[in-house]
Amino acid sequence: MVSKLIFVTGGVLSSIGKGITASSIGTLLESRGLKVTIQKLDPYLNVDAGTMNPYQHGEVFVTDDGAETDLDLGHYERFTHSIMTRLNNVTSGQIYQEVITKERKGEFLGATVQVIPHVTDTIKEKIKQIASGVDVAIVEVGGTVGDIEGLPFLEAIRQIGIEFGKVNVVYVHVTYVPFVKSAGELKTKPTQHSVKELRAIGIQPDIIVCRSERALTRKVRRKISLFCNVKEEEVIAAKDLSTIYEVPIVLKREKIDEIILSKLQLPAGKADISDWERIVQRIKKPSRGSVGIAVVGKYVELPDAYKSIVESFVHAGAYNDVRVNVEWVDAELLDREEPDSFLSGASGILVPGGFGERGVEGKIKAIGFARRNGIPFFGICLGMQCAVIEFARNVAGMKDAHSSEFSSSTPYPVIDLMESQRGVSVKGGTMRLGAYPCVLREGTRSFEAYGRKRISERHRHRYEFNNAFRKALEEKGLVVAGTSPDGSLVEIVELKDHPWFVGVQFHPEFKSRPWNPHPLFREFVRAAMEYGS
Repeated sequence: MVSKLIFVTGGVLSSIGKGITASSIGTLLESRGLKVTIQKLDPYLNVDAGTMNPYQHGEVFVTDDGAETDLDLGHYERFTHSIMTRLNNVTSGQIYQEVITKERKGEFLGATVQVIPHVTDTIKEKIKQIASGVDVAIVEVGGTVGDIEGLPFLEAIRQIGIEFGKVNVVYVHVTYVPFVKSAGELKTKPTQHSVKELRAIGIQPDIIVCRSERALTRKVRRKISLFCNVKEEEVIAAKDLSTIYEVPIVLKREKIDEIILSKLQLPAGKADISDWERIVQRIKKPSRGSVGIAVVGKYVELPDAYKSIVESFVHAGAYNDVRVNVEWVDAELLDREEPDSFLSGASGILVPGGFGERGVEGKIKAIGFARRNGIPFFGICLGMQCAVIEFARNVAGMKDAHSSEFSSSTPYPVIDLMESQRGVSVKGGTMRLGAYPCVLREGTRSFEAYGRKRISERHRHRYEFNNAFRKALEEKGLVVAGTSPDGSLVEIVELKDHPWFVGVQFHPEFKSRPWNPHPLFREFVRAAMEYGS
């Protein structure tokens, strides 16, 4: 049996919600008992997202198998039970690299290598690869229809529509319907032009998902139906919502799953999203008020740089029946100023991962403030490393302790380059990446949170805790709560005489789900609630 394929494209403008739409369709199809996976096709020429600036691209999401991917893969995992791999994110860089490598090896037997068929054939192979072994593969095409760099991907999915046949492929186009205040109405012309562009490429959308600030009127639906060659019921309203987790509920109300299953002639069970509805209810109307948690980072102007952390707080908040209000604090401001005015009202302080020296001293100050005042603290990756530096300087008496990443002359390099990273010159894909096991020490906060001794978490770093200082720091009260199975790598540190102080070398935010919040986020939020009560 040929797997069914759903292609999600976008028009008018970027960041329109293609990823959430694809994820929500996955949620609904999964709720009907179907096995689903989702793939992102990204038009940029980078091989992966690993070397891209967070201000340009947002968060880099890391998979179990160590791929550095687009942040939409985080949405795919948070909305479905499918586990993403490096096959779920395909970039133009990967495609062209593969085609050129084959050409250099002579695998095209002297043929003139062209975008069609060689590039498009390679794209199609990637899509077919991900579609194997599932009932439905949802494929999101990044960028906007009309972008020159996205044309090979659109041509490839057009060809697949012919090869697989109409009953096996559905095209969903996500577009924008703006409300023009001066006219006092929603305008359909941008949607019409977007669909016209798509049809010029040879793709007729089967379903049009209309993003808008206001509800679509019957008149607007009828107009889009008429000018875009779809039935009225195939024009789906997707108004702005207070939480992205409500999108599957709204799309179900619009019967998008029924339309898709009918077009694909795919039998499936009845949709049951009652658990999802309960989670959304707790997100929207928590009964235990709110709690303020400060996130001290250097990309705070673009919260998408910390997307998985933000979503982990949503999950942990829903579990604890409280709304987590994230207060963004620029670490660079703390470089120059004292933390009291920025952090005194926070019930918890989180220092996330990051790269580069900018803002590090501010993060260290924030951690010292949390340690001295008994404020619940959570450090992730660089945040954990900064916690070790702060403890070494101000508790263990190691003046000028630092990471060798930021100071080659420090007398106390308590954080140092991993042995496996010495001599590495290529930046992309060469860090310690993906899932690694960790053994927890019984009697610690971490063991209490996880409830088991052996865990697996995703990593993305080059530097680590320097074992040469481990004994000295432990003697001063630093608790090593988790290590690699052989004990050689410190994965978690804690403070014994503190309400809740945990630093982890890995990225727990990548494994948090709405129905299963990450244990450390769950307990951190609980500790913040207790502190603020």
